[in-house]
Amino acid sequence: MKKVTVILVLAVSILAFGLYGQISSAEITREECFFLSSLHYTTGGMAYWYDKNNGGLETLTGIPYSKLACNECHVKSCDTCHKAEKDNKLSYSTEAAKNREMCLNCHKRIKAVMKADKEMNYQDVHFSKGMKCSDCHTPREVHGDGTQYTSMRQPGAKDADCENCHESVSSSTSHKIHRNKLDCNSCHVRQVVSCTNCHFDTFARSGKKVKIPVSGWVFLMNYEGQVTSANMQTYVTSGKTFMIFAPQNSHSVMKDGRACTDCHGIENVKKVQNGKIVLTWLENGELKNAKGVIPVVDGVAYDCVYYNYQDGKWIPIENAPKPLLQNVAYGTPLSEAQLEKLAMPMGKR
Repeated sequence: MKKVTVILVLAVSILAFGLYGQISSAEITREECFFLSSLHYTTGGMAYWYDKNNGGLETLTGIPYSKLACNECHVKSCDTCHKAEKDNKLSYSTEAAKNREMCLNCHKRIKAVMKADKEMNYQDVHFSKGMKCSDCHTPREVHGDGTQYTSMRQPGAKDADCENCHESVSSSTSHKIHRNKLDCNSCHVRQVVSCTNCHFDTFARSGKKVKIPVSGWVFLMNYEGQVTSANMQTYVTSGKTFMIFAPQNSHSVMKDGRACTDCHGIENVKKVQNGKIVLTWLENGELKNAKGVIPVVDGVAYDCVYYNYQDGKWIPIENAPKPLLQNVAYGTPLSEAQLEKLAMPMGKR
């Protein structure tokens, strides 16, 4: 009788977790519920890369991640995504979780790049065919597998991969030359949306995130032995500045990859090779940014305009200090040899 009671209590607890929200780990452990160790629940990636021990933003802020108002980024329970209303009653629904808008409620950078593509009369090749997030991202990714990953870019954390559907590629010159050296994203991602001037002081004080988004560019860095598309982000905290680079598939995917001359021998590559490139600048009081492909290389000055956010207004910081730089999500800068290959005009390789 005692054994039956324990089983019933556990069953009721699991049901309560799914229908009514978060319950303590004392009632259900990570071993009993994979979701409790998933990145959707822990936001472990943000915490890991923010940590001062990993060279993160905490180095400048001095505020531990646990003290920040990051709760909105956590999926606290199954019903955050699976709750639906049917016949005026709440119910569990897998279809609700497969709705792309459900994902975009939290994945706002993907929503931002979709907006940027639309404004430029572009559309992601997968979204244009009506594909859903769940067509590529598996339940194991979303719900966890019992392993507490430090980042969604940690090897093994994700199942989504171009080769899962595209088992073979055309025998084009580009594919022959770049095979196993470049990830598909490096050529087929059109652009990324970067958050610049994320004002940490405002976030720490009010929990409100304020930033200036820019688009029209894509960065290149190494990830798992291949060159891939990447993004950048800048922060301002107490007058200090911080910059990160990270591998990213922005879901702004083109069917046809870039032309050779979009990467090789271009002006952006020459500037990086010379040790300095201006990423953002002011033009008639408006923030402008570089466009096209930009390689990420150690020792290069990536100059930006930095702002303070005061009384609802953005105020440029004169003579802003040089940013502390961090490469995150297991991405690493391109080597000098890789940069040299990019710098060679086509036909002279």
